This record gives sequence, C-alpha cells and structure tokens, in this order.
Amino acid sequence: MEQKLNQEQLNQIIAEVQGLQLRQESEFNKQQIQEILQELHLPPELLDDALIQLQRRQSLEVQQKRNKMIAFGVVGAIIITIGGVVFLNQQNASLLAKVSAQQDKISLANEQPINSVSRQANSEVFYRVTLKDAPIGKKLSLSCNWVAPGGEIVHQNSYETKDVTTAIWNTRCKYTINSAAPVGDWKVEMFLDGRKISEENFVVK
Repeated sequence: MEQKLNQEQLNQIIAEVQGLQLRQESEFNKQQIQEILQELHLPPELLDDALIQLQRRQSLEVQQKRNKMIAFGVVGAIIITIGGVVFLNQQNASLLAKVSAQQDKISLANEQPINSVSRQANSEVFYRVTLKDAPIGKKLSLSCNWVAPGGEIVHQNSYETKDVTTAIWNTRCKYTINSAAPVGDWKVEMFLDGRKISEENFVVK
C-alpha cells in the first residue's frame, strides 16, 4: 500500500532535502580541493598530510573538551564533598554548643555527695555530671582538670563516651586523692571539646 503524507510531513521532507542539498553544495571532494590548492599555488601532493593533521587536530580538540568535562566533574564532586563536610561539621558544632551541665557533684564510690575528703584515706574521688541536651547517637569528647589549691593542674582525664542514647546523660571522671595531695580548696572542671561546661569545689583535709 502506497504511503501517503500530510502537508506537515511534506513540509518536513522538503526542508530535509533542502538541508541535504546545502550540505552537499558546501562539501568538496578530493579533486575539487586539489584544484583549489593549484589555483592558490599550493602543492596538491600535501593534501593527504594536511587531512591527517586536520583529523589529529579535531581528535585533540574532542579529547580536550572531554578532559575539561571530566575535570569540571571532578572539581564539582570535590566542592560538593567539601560542602557536605563543612555542613556536617557546622551541624555537629551546633549540637554540641547546646550541651550543658544540668547538675554535678563530688562523691566517693558510693555516689553520696561530699564536700571534703581526707588525703589519708587514699580515696578515689568522682566528679559526676548530668548533661542535658546531649546529642543522641553521638559520642562526646570530654575531659576533666583536677586543680590543686595553688592553681596547678595535678591530673587530667580525657575520654570519649559511648553513643549517647538519651538527651539527659550521666558521665563522670575520677582521681585518687592520696597522702601526697596538698590540703586546702580544690577544684575540678569538666570540658566538652575544650569548652568548659561545669566545675565544682571540694576540700582536701
């Protein structure tokens, strides 16, 4: 059965044929190119070498464009990765900035609060802190400074908690007060990522 075309399809075919005709008219065969070279007083025998060089140059341009696209893609991926890391760090810093001490106390192993301790007892002293707004699912980097009456830091604790499971989170650090400890007013400070969040005073007798 003979295929029939509507007016729109006919117009499309006419346009396509015109395009092919223009393309053919704008293209030159080898014989025509050699004649043009002779008219320009250029050696036609170099035509093959010139065609090879042209193909190489076109291939190089294609490769350079491809390399640029790859480079742009790599740079874009790096920027996205860096942006993601910065965002996560800022988000993490924002979460940590909300953490504070809800309550704290000095105690011995029995967890009963004390205000003083005897150095002759060789007691293990605990600084117990209850944090609020702790980020669930995160580990916290905590440290404590045990400060003697003269202001000297005689001991430091540094530790990382396990994954936080509740917004109200109990933690602690400890130090053994022995007979060599100076008597007087002591202080213990707790830090979260270097930021002091609590401190408590006690007396060594």
